[in-house]
Amino acid sequence: MQHDVPPAWTPDAKPLPQHVAIIMDGNGRWAASRGLPRSEGHRKGVEALRNLVMSSRELGLRYVTLFSFSSENWKRPRDEISDLMGLLRRFIRRDLADLHENDVRVRVIGTLEGLEDDIAALISEAVALTSCNAGLQLTVAFNYGARDEIVRAARKLARRALAGEIAPEQIDATRFAEALDTFDLPDPDLLIRTSGEMRISNFLLWQCAYSEFVFVDTYWPDFTKETLMAAIDEYLSRERRFGGLPARVSA
Repeated sequence: MQHDVPPAWTPDAKPLPQHVAIIMDGNGRWAASRGLPRSEGHRKGVEALRNLVMSSRELGLRYVTLFSFSSENWKRPRDEISDLMGLLRRFIRRDLADLHENDVRVRVIGTLEGLEDDIAALISEAVALTSCNAGLQLTVAFNYGARDEIVRAARKLARRALAGEIAPEQIDATRFAEALDTFDLPDPDLLIRTSGEMRISNFLLWQCAYSEFVFVDTYWPDFTKETLMAAIDEYLSRERRFGGLPARVSA
């Protein structure tokens, strides 16, 4: 799905999605298509991330969740991982003050286990500094895998059951969701994946049960405000049913 121009939203249009999740894909292919090293693709991807935060605030989005580094990405070449960690360090050190000044709350889901001490400390600093901000809620999935998240939630509930805090019969979908990393976030209304790939790659498997998916051909470094608006326009053209019938049928 691609639009040549951004849509014109009108006051009587459907409400914008409250929560947009994005799989930022295609940095390496963007670089390869230009004869550049993959590291340059990742660097340009960070610029696209900065622009996304600005665009999301301008459009009035409430929650944005980004898949930045999966638990499977550790399989990548050591040099590429080192480049990615370096970009993360620079992003936090350069952009954290600006995010805080613009009332953006930064949250990180995943696990800090196995991370270098300075990376873990920078992430903790970003979360702590912005914890009271009430503007855009920016959640970054880092060292994250949805299956791992679900397993960790199941273990958490199992420990509570063994301790006698809850009975197994009390574990339902609501209680399980409360044990996930995203316990205080609404489920995504819209999931966008860039680069033309049509899969969600172990990202928010539980939370995206009823999300609308929009796949765009654009590589992540070329993702712009117009790309975001076009994806939201596609979302607005759909009728969300949550397992029910269309309104014209059920009426």
